Amino acid sequence: MQVVGWAARRAEDAGFAVNSLGKIIRSVQAFGRELSRQAAPILPVRTSRTPAIGLALGGGFARGIAHVGVLKVLEQEGIPVRMVAGTSVGALIGASYCSGVTVDELTAMAHNVRFTTFARWTLSRCGFASNDRMISFLTRFLKVKTFEDLRIPLGVTATDFNTGEGVVFHSGSMIDPVRASCAYPGMFLPVQIRGRYLVDGMLSHPVPTHPVREMGADRVLAVHLKGTWGNGGAPRHLFDVIGQSFAIAQDAMSRLWREAADLVIEPDVAGFAYDDFKRADELIRVGEAAMRQALPAVRKWLAMPDEEPVSAKAVGANGSAAVARPAPMPAD
Repeated sequence: MQVVGWAARRAEDAGFAVNSLGKIIRSVQAFGRELSRQAAPILPVRTSRTPAIGLALGGGFARGIAHVGVLKVLEQEGIPVRMVAGTSVGALIGASYCSGVTVDELTAMAHNVRFTTFARWTLSRCGFASNDRMISFLTRFLKVKTFEDLRIPLGVTATDFNTGEGVVFHSGSMIDPVRASCAYPGMFLPVQIRGRYLVDGMLSHPVPTHPVREMGADRVLAVHLKGTWGNGGAPRHLFDVIGQSFAIAQDAMSRLWREAADLVIEPDVAGFAYDDFKRADELIRVGEAAMRQALPAVRKWLAMPDEEPVSAKAVGANGSAAVARPAPMPAD
């Protein structure tokens, strides 16, 4: 009987050991599965969001008043503009609007400015006029004076006279970059900023689609003010020769900036002279007409939000996707 009892106890102990070993194995397996789950890469979460619309405003002297009509329609239709890049008069209009100047205030300004508001005739080997009067004008007119204080991010383009390199300003004072962007070669003196001699941004960025794309725009709306400089006949003076030459060159390089645009609108400014400031109402209307014609395409952008993967590291503090920004180029 003792042998039988001893055998029974051995069998019972063996069963207990097997059961315990099984529990240990199952625990190890569960632990391994947990480690594998934690070690697996975290897949990005797909989020839907309204695409960031960037506005690229080209140059054109007085014809740039048409930009006011474009902005007017965008506001009336509730189309959000998340960032702006401007060249020449596009930089002037863009800086004003992004600083908080209203469309009504821009309209009033357009009615009151003339060529001499910005230009002062001078004797120089480098140009016939200086645009230093823009300093006092911009100081009075802009609601804020630095890029950092703008309500809408802005890029202002200029061209390095010595290297031909396109320069885009995003930080520091706005006044000299806007002056440089408007310094039409041959007419206005170059503007010196941080040791660089800068001239009109139209030489490098006739319509600044690439700069606004680099600022983080998902959709780029470009405004091109296409028009001849002269009246179709013989040139009247040196400015006609210079202006028409640049117009020809800009047409030849249009493919470069068009490739970065999702939509190009071209207000009908062909019948306006470069200094037709007195026709402000007409220029604003042609800007409105062009923008209204483009509204169906722009509304499609808003009706079909972008879907993109956003990792935890790419999300801002407010829960929105962080937008890549170019390295700043200070003006001072």
